[in-house]
Amino acid sequence: MTDETAVPKQPDYSGLKAVFINCTLTPSPAFSHTECLMDMVRAIMEDAGTSVQCFRSVDHDIAPGIYPDMTKHGFDHDSWPAISEAVMASDILVIGTPIWLGDVSSECRKIIERLYAHSGETNDKGQYIFYGKTGGVVVTGNEDGVKHCAMSTLYSLGHIGYTIPPQADAGWIGPIGPGPSYGDEKDDGGRVGFDSDFTQRNATFLAWNLMHMAHMLNQAGGIPGYGNSREAWDDGTRYNHPNPEYR
Repeated sequence: MTDETAVPKQPDYSGLKAVFINCTLTPSPAFSHTECLMDMVRAIMEDAGTSVQCFRSVDHDIAPGIYPDMTKHGFDHDSWPAISEAVMASDILVIGTPIWLGDVSSECRKIIERLYAHSGETNDKGQYIFYGKTGGVVVTGNEDGVKHCAMSTLYSLGHIGYTIPPQADAGWIGPIGPGPSYGDEKDDGGRVGFDSDFTQRNATFLAWNLMHMAHMLNQAGGIPGYGNSREAWDDGTRYNHPNPEYR
């Protein structure tokens, strides 16, 4: 190995916080294939010093809707406000979803909608509340759709303010149609998908790129506040916008 390709020293990312939301349709304590792959990412992050908090959304009474607390909009119970506190306190969000009918799970869409419920909130710079945080996605299934699911989820996260680093998705699909899923036991005692270099490489890159980007944002004090403050825009600041009506 030459000096140019030597592996740099592993960074210490103690102090970073990550939240993992597994959008499987399978309640605990049953095995979740999506969680099995997410655990690979979680282990890498924890080994680097990042603290990780995990939620399996189907285990919680999360109401559907597009408001931060749906008990104020007709529902008797809503677990989202407590989970959203952890999300707001974190630097990194990883959403995991299985593939059903070529798309993300219904739980995943519900979580995206509940994140979107905070789109009107701002940080101390007047930016949308998720500015300065990084987001990624993990996808599992045994049918086509990993890239489609990653594309829609990462777009949603980016749209509400998350910074998406390079290689922010990892996934595994087995043979098209019914068949073994990620983490299932094989006849030889191994686990399905654990020997997939493509999946393991992408999961590793995903973990490190999320931490690298989160660390860079923290070191920089987040994203600069010029040109993207909703509060300043509402107060009349136009940041050199060329429309003559605002001059």
